[in-house]
Amino acid sequence: MPVTFDGKLVVAISSRALFDFEEENRVFDRDGEAAYVALQMDRIDVPAKQGVAFPLVKKLLAFNAPDAQRVEVVILSKNDPVSGLRVFRSAQREGLRVQRGVFTRGRQPYKYLDALRANLFLSANEQDVMSALDAKIPAARVVPESAQAAGRHANEVRIAFDGDAVLFSDEAERVFQADGLEAFTRHETKHVDTPLPPGPFKPLLEALHRLQTAGTPMKLRTALVTARSAPAHERAVRTLMHWKIAVDEALFLGGLDKGEFLKAFEPDFYFDDQRGHVESAGRHVATGHVPFGIAGRKPA
Repeated sequence: MPVTFDGKLVVAISSRALFDFEEENRVFDRDGEAAYVALQMDRIDVPAKQGVAFPLVKKLLAFNAPDAQRVEVVILSKNDPVSGLRVFRSAQREGLRVQRGVFTRGRQPYKYLDALRANLFLSANEQDVMSALDAKIPAARVVPESAQAAGRHANEVRIAFDGDAVLFSDEAERVFQADGLEAFTRHETKHVDTPLPPGPFKPLLEALHRLQTAGTPMKLRTALVTARSAPAHERAVRTLMHWKIAVDEALFLGGLDKGEFLKAFEPDFYFDDQRGHVESAGRHVATGHVPFGIAGRKPA
């Protein structure tokens, strides 16, 4: 029978999101592809350093058991196949069971995400991430300079999400951007019993919920970290109830800086659409920017 990814959590990840190839990428930008490939071949037996998303991937793979493969990680990279050799060798050295890879040599890789049934795409390239989001795939640009997970909670994966334009659509964010906080609050109070439309990361939250209920020794803890405050918080909670998905923690911060609160939660990864929040979070935790919606696609 053919192999299938049905029912699994599938994470597609670029080489630079999984490993620290920032020095090599600078060579590519400065000297071109031939110099980049030559450098990767020269270092083929040198294990690459861990990238920002490495701790998350390692923990997710720990949900697998010999009799149950619940998580699949696939390298989806604009690297050339030769450079891909170093990626696989580095994964093997780190003990990561990563068996599959797609290398497109400069072409956008997002077109393979649907065939992979990907629940998440992580990349350091913003254009690739935006293309994936446009194709309805949960995707985020990893921030290479953000802090890596501290290695605590070895038996628990912790993932935090912003609400509007990440788990939920940007419907309410558009009201806020156009008319301000008071109009936003009135809008959310008026529509409190109407579930928010789903955002780009609802499919990932659903997949994580299935993993969370699998009854494995490895545990999963999720948090909603949002600038919403009462009374606008209620529509967010009711939306999750409507979806029949529970988060473990919810932080309604009412405009407070998110960074210190994320530092306290200690997530393995945090997803947010707004660059300012991403910058604040990245000083404390591994962070991904979700360039979606009216705020997420504002120029840097």
